[in-house]
Amino acid sequence: MNREVKHRMGRSVGVPPEWTSVLAVIAHPDDASFGLGAILDAFVFAGAKVEVLCLTHGQAWTLEGAPGDLAALRGAELASAADVLGPTRAEMADFPDGALSERGQARLVDEVIAAADTCFPDGLLVFDTAAVQGHLDHVTATSAGLRAAETLALPVLGWALSEEVAAQLNDEFGNRFTSHQDEDVDLRVTVERTRQRVASHSLQDPALPGSARWRRLELLANAKSLRWLRPAGDRAPGTAQRR
Repeated sequence: MNREVKHRMGRSVGVPPEWTSVLAVIAHPDDASFGLGAILDAFVFAGAKVEVLCLTHGQAWTLEGAPGDLAALRGAELASAADVLGPTRAEMADFPDGALSERGQARLVDEVIAAADTCFPDGLLVFDTAAVQGHLDHVTATSAGLRAAETLALPVLGWALSEEVAAQLNDEFGNRFTSHQDEDVDLRVTVERTRQRVASHSLQDPALPGSARWRRLELLANAKSLRWLRPAGDRAPGTAQRR
């Protein structure tokens, strides 16, 4: 994004955009709590209607000792997180976990458009592609969200890790988180993480003290970094915003 567009969109501190409806597109059920939970909560607190489209049931993740069918457990986790985060509606598609890219981008885009046609969002929320490099399902879900947004003429915000947080996590845990420099971050939204932490407790693999997930929440503190992956006002040729 060039500097002129950045200036037009504006850098914001404290509050999310004034959207009345938000569609979050994620790959796995726990992405709604660990990844986007705090910013979803911020949108709800600001009065927005939030809908989450999860493209898989997260059934490929291996959890030792997890009772019952993992896909069903993951579905229950997402529903529980939605309840904790407030007036949030969650929908789960049935694409294969770990193999989203094999199902064809067009089918995923159609799924996102169908979800948008039921909630009429002012914008989409996704994982920033740089923040999830190497996690192919996340990258594929974000790509589907961006392609759908082009058709719908909607803006897209991506949750990003700050350079400082990514570097600290990589140093402490040997992870490979990627980040953006401070000047590439468009919005820093103040968040309240209490409900995000409560939502994470319902997961089969919750963030435990001392874990990388727990440490990430500590380092992020009360702020979320977001980037405009598709600014408001961008339209694909020959399209009009759908309502």
